[in-house]
Amino acid sequence: MAQRILTGIKPTGQLTLGNYIGVLRDLPKMMDKGECIFFIADLHALTLPIDPEVLRQNSIDLASFYLAAGLDPEKVTLFLQSSVSAHAELNAIMQNYLYMGELSRMTQFKDKSAKMKESAIGLGLFAYPVLMASDIILYDSDVVPVGEDQIQHIELTRDLVNRFNNRYGPVLKEPHYQVRKVGARIMSLSDPTTKMSKSDPKGDIYLKDDMKTVRKKIMSAVTDSGSEVKYDPENKPGISNLLTIYAVLSDISIEEAEKRFVGYRYGDFKKAVADVVVAELEPFQQKYQQIIDNKEYEKALQIGAKKAEAMARPVLNRVKKAVGLLDI
Repeated sequence: MAQRILTGIKPTGQLTLGNYIGVLRDLPKMMDKGECIFFIADLHALTLPIDPEVLRQNSIDLASFYLAAGLDPEKVTLFLQSSVSAHAELNAIMQNYLYMGELSRMTQFKDKSAKMKESAIGLGLFAYPVLMASDIILYDSDVVPVGEDQIQHIELTRDLVNRFNNRYGPVLKEPHYQVRKVGARIMSLSDPTTKMSKSDPKGDIYLKDDMKTVRKKIMSAVTDSGSEVKYDPENKPGISNLLTIYAVLSDISIEEAEKRFVGYRYGDFKKAVADVVVAELEPFQQKYQQIIDNKEYEKALQIGAKKAEAMARPVLNRVKKAVGLLDI
């Protein structure tokens, strides 16, 4: 049986070049590696305040970006998380098997809640890892491709699976994470010590930016002292970030990229980086616009929701039976 590969993206903020390199660009390659399940995590988007119309448009954009990246809705399962009620149902059960201490130690919760008033922190933000774990185990997922900042959540999911199975028997499948080694973390162009994160207009390249804006942002990217184009994240984070972008989009190693730019001035190096980014994003945007104009995302999401429901329901029923809930 082919392995199941599951990944989801929250429809919060505009997607960036970092999202494209870290997730979208590799999705078509996954279609030949196993049974692929890609979802839009719109329920997760509600854990922090978001305008309803923004959420709707972001969800449409994200579905269209998935399709523009080359996903075939007949070969993969592409759907909205909120369209499959089993996510919320399993979350209601699994919240009883993860504990307050575990959830309070989650790095993302601590980082986000530290910036908020205590009275404004919702239960959904605190219990975010429970829903994420439910998303994963609901599809008997084998592999979950993630960024480095999400590894802690997968480890917690594995702890949950083992805890549940120790109590009820072999009910749930234990997932494994997979982190992309090159390009896993694309950094901000204005502050290369921080991740490109949807919230820095100067440092983020958005997937809906026009090509003139893309070039301008890259040419304005922060560089480092010296003049050598060399990969050294500690001492030359700006140049290292641009080298990573160039290497990934050119499908070459960092070492090969370094060799190409021996003797280059920073300005000429940036122009070369801008050229490969534009060459990648321009046709991608054209596909995206065609999908939006023809509303191709609607049929794709409808097909995906039916397929996801058919996969999720048996797992939910296994869990309900295991814990003693009647199925009448």
